[in-house]
Amino acid sequence: MTSKALTQRDTRRLRRRILAALALVLWPVSVTFAADEPDLIFRRSTVFKLLSPNDKLATYGVDDPEVDGVACHFTVPEKGGFKGWLGLAEQVSDISLACRQIGPIHFKDKMEQGGDMFRQRRSLFFKKMQIVRGCDAKRNVLVYMVYSDKLIDGSPKNSTSSVPVMPWGAGDTAIEKCGDFVQ
Repeated sequence: MTSKALTQRDTRRLRRRILAALALVLWPVSVTFAADEPDLIFRRSTVFKLLSPNDKLATYGVDDPEVDGVACHFTVPEKGGFKGWLGLAEQVSDISLACRQIGPIHFKDKMEQGGDMFRQRRSLFFKKMQIVRGCDAKRNVLVYMVYSDKLIDGSPKNSTSSVPVMPWGAGDTAIEKCGDFVQ
């Protein structure tokens, strides 16, 4: 064996170790940006793997940080295997979304039309999932859309959910208009 072949193999091994170490360091801090950490509701295995973690579907809940009284639930596939376990697997873009009114709706501040409500990384560096919020002022309905994007190109896979701004119980008489809170 030549010293050149040994050097190339050592270089590849070193690169893999550096990437694995980077993944372990960056993984805990790369999860969310716009809202708090989502609440895991449950996971369900979809693909069995003998010696490594299974592929799963995971359902999470997250409260809208700018609008009291609205929560969204989303289901995402989570890759198993050793790459998934280490946080190196690129997750697929299939994400479903449902948002509902869970109490009296109160807008905390002005919001941007199509602004981020929640973001989460779906791969180590390049892909992220985003839930964005908008207002259909004509119908007084909040509209949420989830999609994923990559550094180079995005994904056409998306899901939309709407939440009509309505009174919550007999004591809730002041219905706010979402159009009054759009920048």
